[in-house]
Formats: sequence, structure tokens, C-alpha cells
Amino acid sequence: MLHADGLAKDYGDGFGLDPVDIALGPGELVVLVGPNGAGKSTLVGLCAGLLEPTAGEVAVLGQPAGSLEARAATSYLPDNPVLYDDLSVREHLEYVGRLHGVDDWQAPADELLDRLDLDERADDLPSRFSRGMRQKVSLALALVRPFELLLVDEPFVGLDAPAQATLVELLLAAVAAGASALVSTHQLDLADEAGRCLGLRDGTLVHDGPSSRQQVLSLVTG
Repeated sequence: MLHADGLAKDYGDGFGLDPVDIALGPGELVVLVGPNGAGKSTLVGLCAGLLEPTAGEVAVLGQPAGSLEARAATSYLPDNPVLYDDLSVREHLEYVGRLHGVDDWQAPADELLDRLDLDERADDLPSRFSRGMRQKVSLALALVRPFELLLVDEPFVGLDAPAQATLVELLLAAVAAGASALVSTHQLDLADEAGRCLGLRDGTLVHDGPSSRQQVLSLVTG
């Protein structure tokens, strides 16, 4: 599904990502953890094709990350929601659904709106929402379209406890349906559900193995 070989990024200021080799198979949930500045967002951005690697390569379904084929298979949820000021929540969902060829976008959109408690705000502009509400909209946009790989960067920021629980359920459902997911997070409940954990520290991959909240805590706190 996702293959990175010698993937590296050098920003020239001491920050970035040392060469890493990783692979995700179908239906695999992997959490990506580490202290702030460890290189998590860089790795996710490289896998999404949003950053140009300094060395190495990364492919999705055998196609270079960032290519049309890879983008069609990849849904990306950034750490900071990117939304249009003049579109309602429902209009956002319609736009993303139709953009990715989902003719019957209303059914999955209505389900996501209900699960995320956005149904009563569906006709409102998310530009007026709180950070947590905007994060819910961004999550709905990532899930309303078809995908085989889900890349998620710090999705729990701004969410209350019920919304965090719903997010975990939605991620698990996507994986159960056959998608692969790489999630950058410090959320311990998700760490317990994931089968695998990647740990970064100072741009170096220091752990690739079983996931647990104890493992996540040790990698985050050092």
C-alpha cells in the first residue's frame, strides 16, 4: 500500500527527517508518535506528496506520492483544517464528494454529519466555527471520499472526549473496510487499538513495532 525507501528530508536548519524505510499493508492502522519537532508532520507530508524528499522515494500502490494515481488513492487530513470561507459544511462535503467521483455523496455525508454531531450545523459556514468544530468538518471531508490510504496529522487537537471517541471509531471502521491508516498522534486510546507504532525522535526512526499506550508514552517523553 505505502512504501518508503531511504526517505529523507533536509531543511538545512537541523530539522527534518533522516532516511527511513517503512511499509504499510492493506487494513493496517499505524500510529506515528514522538516529541514535538521529531519529524512526524514531515513524514506525513512526504507520504502525502506535499513535500519533496531530499533523498529516497515514497510510493502509494506503486505510484509516486503526489502523482495523480497516488492522490486518487490517498485521503489526507492535515493538522490545521483547510476550509473555504464561503461554503457551508454540506457544500464542502458535496464539493469533495463530487470531486472524487462520489455521485451519491449525500448518504455518506449525512452519516458523517450525524456521527460527528454536525447535522444541526450543516448549513452554516465553518469559518465561524471553533477549532474543534472545524476539525470535525475536516475529518468528515477526509472520510466522505473513497480512499485506500488515510494519512492523518494530529487529528485529536481541539476535540472533546466524545468527539475523540467517535474519531477512533471512524478510523477503526475505515481500517476494517480495508484501508490503511498512518496517524500522527499522542492519543493513548488509539495507541491501544493500533497494531503498530512508529516512533520518531530528532528526525530518526527509533521504533517500529507493537503499539501500546506505554510504548507511546515512552517515545513521547523520552
